Amino acid sequence: MNDLDSTFFLKAHFSGHVQGVGFRYSTAQVAKGYEVTGFVKNLIDGRVELEIEGEESECRQMIETVQDELDAYVRKTELSDGIRNKTFNTFRIA
Repeated sequence: MNDLDSTFFLKAHFSGHVQGVGFRYSTAQVAKGYEVTGFVKNLIDGRVELEIEGEESECRQMIETVQDELDAYVRKTELSDGIRNKTFNTFRIA
């Protein structure tokens, strides 16, 4: 993997009352304050998936902000992270 193409990524799955409450829109608004790319989408099982790339500190701070701001809706958050080739150019609601 070429270091210029590699980036930190973080994937989160949020469960609770996270669909039909503006969760994806709110997450997209939070993302505007961070230098991250990726997506947020509803899953068929009722969870919301968030996948972001960028500097590790930016990604972790964004997840923390999402958790703080949307805490009332989230019952559980599952996180995974690592390093991989860059995949995204923007942040979007999928």
